[in-house]
Amino acid sequence: MNKQKIKAVIFDCDGVMFDTAQANRSYYNEVLTHFNQPELTDEQFEKVHKATVTEAIDYLLPGIEDKSVVFDYLKQAGYHRFVKYMKMESGLIELLMALNAHGYIRGIGTNRTNTMPKVLKDFELEPYFEMVVTAADVEHPKPHPEQLHKIMERFDLEPDEVMFVGDSDYDEQAAKGAGTWFVAFKSPALDAHLHVQSMDEIAQFFGIK
Repeated sequence: MNKQKIKAVIFDCDGVMFDTAQANRSYYNEVLTHFNQPELTDEQFEKVHKATVTEAIDYLLPGIEDKSVVFDYLKQAGYHRFVKYMKMESGLIELLMALNAHGYIRGIGTNRTNTMPKVLKDFELEPYFEMVVTAADVEHPKPHPEQLHKIMERFDLEPDEVMFVGDSDYDEQAAKGAGTWFVAFKSPALDAHLHVQSMDEIAQFFGIK
């Protein structure tokens, strides 16, 4: 990986910027309970962790043909009550500030949809990103590379000028599809150009700690 060429660092949200395990598990368990289903298994959680909410509902509630009933409930229930269970990754703010100070473009590519604005607002992260692309902003969410392509087009970036930090095989596939550098965050099993366990390691890679 030629770090001298990198101009932009794009982050996945869940599992990278935030530990969202408790928040997402609580959210989907509430949905399942409402529709008289057992709580999430570990296998189910791994699936919904990286999926869009539409994909997650299709997977978790295949027996409900009219999914509009489910989505009406989701709108009524909301995710806002679960944001408080999200834990921001240590060193994220410091890394984002350092990246900005050294002229890097900072972005987000996430399969979250309408919950992302609240997350950014509640954690006061809005000023730290030049562009945020959610599953609602593209026709094809991850693992398709469209989110990364959208950011690359906006800032006229070549693939080798972009680093994407993710934690799932969806992220890995998106990076490969876009041709960008891929950094696996706390995910040693993924095929990546760099594996890190902390935000500090990313700062060290760039020499901006």
